[in-house]
Amino acid sequence: MSEIRSILRNHMKEKLARNEVVASMTVRFARSIEIAQIAKTAGFDTLYVDLEHNTLSIDTCCQICISAQQIGITPLVRVPANTPEYICRVLDGGAMGVITPHVRSAAEAREMVELVKFPPLGHRSAGGALSQYQYRSFPMAETNAAMNDATSLVVMMETVAALENVEEIIATEGVDMLLVGSNDLCGEMGITGQYDHPRLKEAFARCIAAANKVGKHVGVGGVASRDDLMTQFVQMGARYVSTGTDLAFLIAASAQRAKFVRDIKV
Repeated sequence: MSEIRSILRNHMKEKLARNEVVASMTVRFARSIEIAQIAKTAGFDTLYVDLEHNTLSIDTCCQICISAQQIGITPLVRVPANTPEYICRVLDGGAMGVITPHVRSAAEAREMVELVKFPPLGHRSAGGALSQYQYRSFPMAETNAAMNDATSLVVMMETVAALENVEEIIATEGVDMLLVGSNDLCGEMGITGQYDHPRLKEAFARCIAAANKVGKHVGVGGVASRDDLMTQFVQMGARYVSTGTDLAFLIAASAQRAKFVRDIKV
């Protein structure tokens, strides 16, 4: 293994390559780097900072990503828009991958590859020495190849149009994983909130079959309150599970302890 590849590791991708299930936590509430160590101590493999659904700054997001890198938690970022000013900046700032929302076609997936991957696979611009390889200098050709292998492009599967094009989307060179956004997908299919509806299960089955065909992976999103469905989709072949948000975990644990005190018999 070359020196840069020994430094530059995406532990999530390594687990997926071994066909192991990856546990992910979503960061929406925390504004400081401690959340990375909390995720590590809790046993998560990866976290993703959700810039799509909160007001976190890019600076705060990237500080969390760098902290996660240093302790072996793979940091991803869900961007609010599939544009260079978000994708390229969070990658240069420390993310090991991006989650891109609302991709509906293979052509749009290819546009994401152009932004996320370095030449010859894409057209990501060189950003100098980055935190991912400890701000050290390596030959550019070697660095680009290693970064392309280590950087994850996760495409959200959350529209009917995307589902209809799923085979072409996941087969796009440079796309690493599909993340099924169950909430938005159910809404698009006219079955909002009906997570037990057979159409959602059929959607997962189609995505998993398409990913398996090309040796890639599917993630489970949007059903954090349903352990039974997360289990079912993993048993069907999904290998990444978005388990919930830091805020939801805090509220749940806090409510449980408050209830305990209220229920004490005096």
